[in-house]
Amino acid sequence: MAAKWWTLLAVCLAIFMLLLDITIVNVALPDIRRELDASFSDLQWVIDAYALALAALLLAAGSLADLLGRRRVFFTGVLLFVAASLACGLSGSPTVLNVARACQGVGGAVMFSTSLALLAQEFAPHERGTAFAIWGATTGFAVAVGPLAGGLLTEGIGWEWIFFVNVPVGLVTGAIVLARVPESERDPRARIDWPGLVTFSGALFCLVFALIRANEEGWGSLQIVGLFAASAVLLGLFLGAERRAAQPMFDLSLFRKPTFTGAQIVAFSLHASLFSMFLYLTLYLQNVLGYSPLEAGLRFLPISLLAFVVAPLAGKLAERWSVRGFLGAGLLLVACSLLLMNGIEPGDDWTTLLAGFVLGGIGIGCINPPLATAAVGVVDVRRSGAASGINSTFRQVGTATGIAALGALLQVRVEDRLAAVPLPPGARDGVVEAASAGAIRQVAQDAPPGERARLVELVQRAFIDGLDEILVVAAAVAFVGGLLALALIRRRDFVTAPQPAAAEAGA
Repeated sequence: MAAKWWTLLAVCLAIFMLLLDITIVNVALPDIRRELDASFSDLQWVIDAYALALAALLLAAGSLADLLGRRRVFFTGVLLFVAASLACGLSGSPTVLNVARACQGVGGAVMFSTSLALLAQEFAPHERGTAFAIWGATTGFAVAVGPLAGGLLTEGIGWEWIFFVNVPVGLVTGAIVLARVPESERDPRARIDWPGLVTFSGALFCLVFALIRANEEGWGSLQIVGLFAASAVLLGLFLGAERRAAQPMFDLSLFRKPTFTGAQIVAFSLHASLFSMFLYLTLYLQNVLGYSPLEAGLRFLPISLLAFVVAPLAGKLAERWSVRGFLGAGLLLVACSLLLMNGIEPGDDWTTLLAGFVLGGIGIGCINPPLATAAVGVVDVRRSGAASGINSTFRQVGTATGIAALGALLQVRVEDRLAAVPLPPGARDGVVEAASAGAIRQVAQDAPPGERARLVELVQRAFIDGLDEILVVAAAVAFVGGLLALALIRRRDFVTAPQPAAAEAGA
């Protein structure tokens, strides 16, 4: 088998491992909360510690791969991810788990940032549609089996195995990389842009950390304002350093191409809307409706399987038709899917979400392969690592921003709904926190027997009202992203594009 196909296999295994880990974790969060005595903030950190490390290091890892060799950097990321996954499964406290998740994020950043660059390196421009279609189908498959596999592992063996499952997959991936994946060409005169690397990673770390902690500390607190200010200062220093650098790690001129900018907006919008909502929809299915992890995973299958089925079709059709059309239409479908999920009432079953799940799965499938094409198609292959890293960075910043912002809106809504409810002294903060996570059982256990039914009903109503509100906000994000994609993405920005269809000539 040719080296390019071995490369595709290794990349797909790595992406499968990365995305499977994210979707598996969602359905295990309630079990992690109970067994590790984790707070709502701890649950957010299980997701956000990973996203924080990913967001802060993706661009740096992609640029280093261009300089040091993509095969070498990719293999290092695989090993780190495997070791961190093992540490996650062995964790005995929320703190240890979240530190291990951050280490997972570092390994994930290295793999994620080089994956598309490895494909761009091995596949000629006219073959990339096929490669990206398979890559897109892999992402869809990981999303499809993640909730189901998470449910099976969590109920059958224990939540620890959602992390242990990465170890054999990672070891096989590493063996393929060592044996079959060729190293990329490197410029012996190239040097690492240390000022750019440090300032950009620091700016993203401060930004994402502030977004994550803002709900807990207060958006106007000195710590959060200081972190936002530090991020702005570091970003300004980064821009200055890149303009002066002889070999900048981030070619700022790329953003002069509307298509490149549009691709980043699509990545951010998708992850800040539907992907961020997965956390809160999982809490609704398990904590409000009372489904087990396996039962919740089964109910996510419509969105997951449709993403799996549509992705390879979108990847192939985007070679002949409009990348812009697939990305814009995909985000508009995502927006419609979130609006269809809106309007939940107490007493509704999960089928209230079904129509939204169907449209959301189609939207995700339409977006992923064409987005991969747009992410690296507007740059020279020698800079594809940096381009891939930039796009992956916008994905992860979107996830962190979405989870933090939507979580803040949800918590505010819950607090408003419960403000007039008489509660025992010192109990309000605990009830609000439990309500923000939809933890109906915890509220029922802690409430006085005579007040239990009334308080459970109020908490359930507060969570559902908040969920309805953030569904509308997430839909607005996806809708604006879809319009911008249609306005910005154009074929003439691609370095080497597929043969244009007649309908797209002159776009």
